[in-house]
Amino acid sequence: MTRLIFIVAILILALCDLVPRASAQVNVTQKNNNPSRDGLYIDAAFTPGNAANLVRDLNFDGTIVGNVHAQPLYIEGGPNGPMIITVTASNNIYALNASTGAVIWQRTDIGPAVTSGLPCGNINPAGTIGTPVVDLASRSLFFDALIAGSPIKHFIYSLNVDTGATNAGWPVDLNATASYNGIPFVSLAQENRGALALVNGIVYMTYSGYAGDCGNYHGWVVGVDINNPTNVHGWATTALGGGIWGHSGVASDGTNMFVITGNTFNTGGNWMGGEAIIRLQAGPTWTGQSTDYWAPTNWFSLDQSDTDLGGVSAMLIDVPGATPSQLVLALGKDGNAYLLNRNNLGGIAAPAAQLAVDGTIRGQSSATYRTNQGTYFVFRGSNEIKAYKITATNPPSIVFAWSASQTGQGSPWVTTTDGTNNAIVWVVGAQGDQRLHGYNGDTGAVVYAGGGANELMTGTRKWNSGMVARGSIYVANDNRVYAFRVPGGGTPTPTPTATATGTATATATPIVTPTATGTATATATPIVTPTPTATATATSTALPSVTPTPTATATASGSPTPTPRPTPTPRFHATPRPRPSPPPRP
Repeated sequence: MTRLIFIVAILILALCDLVPRASAQVNVTQKNNNPSRDGLYIDAAFTPGNAANLVRDLNFDGTIVGNVHAQPLYIEGGPNGPMIITVTASNNIYALNASTGAVIWQRTDIGPAVTSGLPCGNINPAGTIGTPVVDLASRSLFFDALIAGSPIKHFIYSLNVDTGATNAGWPVDLNATASYNGIPFVSLAQENRGALALVNGIVYMTYSGYAGDCGNYHGWVVGVDINNPTNVHGWATTALGGGIWGHSGVASDGTNMFVITGNTFNTGGNWMGGEAIIRLQAGPTWTGQSTDYWAPTNWFSLDQSDTDLGGVSAMLIDVPGATPSQLVLALGKDGNAYLLNRNNLGGIAAPAAQLAVDGTIRGQSSATYRTNQGTYFVFRGSNEIKAYKITATNPPSIVFAWSASQTGQGSPWVTTTDGTNNAIVWVVGAQGDQRLHGYNGDTGAVVYAGGGANELMTGTRKWNSGMVARGSIYVANDNRVYAFRVPGGGTPTPTPTATATGTATATATPIVTPTATGTATATATPIVTPTPTATATATSTALPSVTPTPTATATASGSPTPTPRPTPTPRFHATPRPRPSPPPRP
């Protein structure tokens, strides 16, 4: 009897071990993988040996239509198997089979992208530019679409991520709903470059002006309650200008949101929100206290020279042993890296640490990672990839680690096999050699040199970063998504869907027609019937293959819970000064 009990116990333990392995999902729901915008992916398949022999999957179709300025996403747990979600500047939205690259569903009826009528700019067409975000609980995809009409308008959409159907109550017309302290949101003046973020049931979007600094734009953060999309809040710079240009958008510690603003106009030397790291609370709301903003002491000089502090989006970095240890990084167009205590930013003051790291830094995303040798951040410099360490000291300091010359200007991301070991920095030679490159995270030594003739991509853009899931790297470029696989990795492993929709309660409805918004040509048509594709069954080396089971698609709902409007912060008035003619933005 004792022996029988022992055998049964062993079997139970074995089954318990199999359950989490079978049900574990891999999802990339947002830009740079995590709310901190660290760009870190943990994937046991990416050993140095495997990474050195990475190959492009030539059987992966990946055909899409339109220019791409956004990172692709990877979503499991649906009835069609693992999907790649990608968007284009033509307002085309795609879900592709992660194994074959075939279209699962597509939306080409969102509304026409803007091709004329903007006061300035360097993106044409201008439609869906920022990276979307997915809420797994409700199986909802959120994105910003600029739609041509009279007037031009920004709409925030929510689609069922499994079918592409527009969820009830969406889209949200920001012209009609967003304002801050008497400042209305005017779509014609505002550009959405930044990725969307989802924090505690609120989806956040960031806005700048257009290249050329034309029009009366502000730096904006807009928040929409995903369970009650009529509940819209906003924060904006008091001064004109102050755009939030970074492509990673909002960074979050799970409670607060961090953004970096650019140069402002007509301040008369009175700080009014520009050239700063801003910490926002839910809503978004802003206290106006010195704990919740930081600007360098030479902010006014940066304003006058159009040298934005926000050359790159905010990124949150934890450095164990440092004092302070919870930091936020800014990489400015002045070529400096700035580290701040993110729990007490300090107002207009010296930073916790500062170092000149490059001649100019404009727009690309950065990444951070930790190995046994220290905590790093990595970014695209003028002509090379650069990595710096943050010391575990009081206060922390920034020291050079390594650099690697490379043709191209892509945004980096990082893989490790377990969170700290085998760190590899990945980057595309965007607008250069158009190849994928990998570097040892501690030394900068080449791990993957770009491959052969079949690995060459086209239509690359410097804003774009790739992403990682189940032994594969996916890169979205103009008109095509590319897939690279580690040896023996095969295709993505299907996963069960039993827990993916457990908190959802409402059923998605047919597409909402935004005719009440005054947009002349933005009327959406009923969703195109999805074309079924075969579900992947090939097995990854990292996880056992599990046959997916279909589930009912659902979206989250909730009773409207309006929140109070933010308390107005003091608005400073100053004698206007002539507005300079800035050099063109990249």
